[in-house]
Amino acid sequence: MARSRKKLGEILVAQGVIDTNQVNEGLKKAQSEGTRIGEALAELGLCSEHQVLKALAVQHGIKYVDLTNEKIAKLIDKDAIDKSVMKKHLVLGMGKSGGKMRVAIHDPNDLQVLDNLRFALNCEIEPLLATKSQLKEIISGGEATGGAPAGAPQQSLVTDSIDRSIDRSVDRSMDKSIDVSSEDSPIVKLVNRVLDEAVRMRTSDIHIEPMGDRVRLRYRVDGVCSERDNLPKRMQNAVLSRLKLMAGMNISEKRIPQDGRIKIFVDDVPIDFRVSACPTYHGESVVLRILRPDAVRIGLANLGFEQENLDVFNRIIKRPNGIFLVTGPTGSGKTTTLYSALDVLNRPDKKIITAEDPVEYNFEGINQCQIREDIGFTFPSVLRSMLRQAPNVILVGEIRDREVGEIAIQAALTGHLVFSTLHTNDAPSAMTRLIDMGIKPFLVASSIQAVMAQRLVRVLADSKTLAKEEDLDHKYLNLIGLTMEDAIGKVCKPVPTTDIPTGYKGRKAIFEMMLMNPEIRDLAFNKAQASEIRKAALASGMKGLVEDGRTKVLNAVTTPEEIARVSQIDGGGH
Repeated sequence: MARSRKKLGEILVAQGVIDTNQVNEGLKKAQSEGTRIGEALAELGLCSEHQVLKALAVQHGIKYVDLTNEKIAKLIDKDAIDKSVMKKHLVLGMGKSGGKMRVAIHDPNDLQVLDNLRFALNCEIEPLLATKSQLKEIISGGEATGGAPAGAPQQSLVTDSIDRSIDRSVDRSMDKSIDVSSEDSPIVKLVNRVLDEAVRMRTSDIHIEPMGDRVRLRYRVDGVCSERDNLPKRMQNAVLSRLKLMAGMNISEKRIPQDGRIKIFVDDVPIDFRVSACPTYHGESVVLRILRPDAVRIGLANLGFEQENLDVFNRIIKRPNGIFLVTGPTGSGKTTTLYSALDVLNRPDKKIITAEDPVEYNFEGINQCQIREDIGFTFPSVLRSMLRQAPNVILVGEIRDREVGEIAIQAALTGHLVFSTLHTNDAPSAMTRLIDMGIKPFLVASSIQAVMAQRLVRVLADSKTLAKEEDLDHKYLNLIGLTMEDAIGKVCKPVPTTDIPTGYKGRKAIFEMMLMNPEIRDLAFNKAQASEIRKAALASGMKGLVEDGRTKVLNAVTTPEEIARVSQIDGGGH
């Protein structure tokens, strides 16, 4: 369906609303400002909000409704959906039809809103399209609505006192309002409020993104990004300068990327923020990664290992030499897994050295080296000097190229246990990736002990509510290899509450552990395809990501939707 769907501009041209030149004008504006073409065309005055919505309705095969029409207005049911949900998502109940709840929405591309409503209302949804302005008017009666993420306080972070204090005509980004010592300054209060709230909401990173007319603030909680607030555009320079000042960056340099760190106490717990500033079209985009000291000391058992995989993992990390690789995309918990392993090995009789870029967590008893490319303190140079320090265990942050890979392998072959990470979709692909880097196949085959792929899935906050047949989707069950008969009575569903609107709290990993054996070593030595290595690994007992996920679904840890969401990326484990 999606592939054959006509473009919005084409529909508007076919309806005689605009011509091709005006479509191109709208596209240019949309691309330069990072907005959608419909919004850009409406802002340019080339078509009205109603005309854009009618075209969107045609594009998505959804009915368009004019809420000011008397007949339509009679269908409005303000009690069908919780008021906070209506305000947050700008949706409106329009009565039931054929067992489905009709809901007026303004953005047909926002599938997450429809999913949230299905959970909240526990029924199927029939979306209807209405203009944003009409929905706002009816729902809030002129009140401004926020776009807060699930579980976030509803009110804006910008209070009247902060708003009034920002001078509209003068750029005050370099004055006392951002100074470290000016704790009473409104900008300082605003930034502190953002940092404190994000930590208390279990946020993993904060995104501050300048847009054409506002500064968007988003939080990522349990791996899912959602909008918290929109700050006025005039605050942009002051907020960004305050954060850069706290992170020890050069606040006058706005043309090149910069990195820094902030350390503050939240509820008497020291919290580190890794700060990255990157110049974008509308100003510098700043991302703060929240590093909690307890995040990597959760213990191996709490990572999500099934007992069989945990036993194998414990055996491997206690071997005297060889390489153990953890693979997966950014944000899949690789660092946490490796640090948990180091925590087990961190004893007085073991010398452990790490080479990291950057050092995220400080560990007592471990020698951690921060890579500094600018002064020549690179991965290869650190690794060479490490070997002269007579370590038992070495952690290399990431194998990025042939040189680093070869030194790590030499270390493994000369009696060291080496841990590292690699960006591949599944465990068997790690072998072919290393060989593609230019490392000799016999070195790869002889040095690697095991490769583990992992992903993070959200965990059910309440794992006691069994899903009924109508709650389960055949598509997701098929993807993870379950039948409806297998699922009924075992699979649980997320239960949204006021505190946890998603029904999920926290994350655990699903794993794919590939142990090396003579057959897999031969395949690697002969430069076999990853698919052949995968077939041999599965034949020798490896459980794929999806299979591990299926176990967690049947144990009421997570849901079929979560496993499908993270494992479909790679297709591994089927």
